[in-house]
Amino acid sequence: MIILGIVLAVIGLVTAIPILETIGGILIVVGVILWVLGSMGRAIGGRKHYY
Repeated sequence: MIILGIVLAVIGLVTAIPILETIGGILIVVGVILWVLGSMGRAIGGRKHYY
């Protein structure tokens, strides 16, 4: 999810499409939150790890 967010944000910056930048930023933030919670050992949505 983090990688997809980075790719969308870069494409949005290069092509000057603001909606891609916004969606990319949201995906990056959500991906980091899931990554941190998963590394702390918390089960999120019934899954212990998100890959």
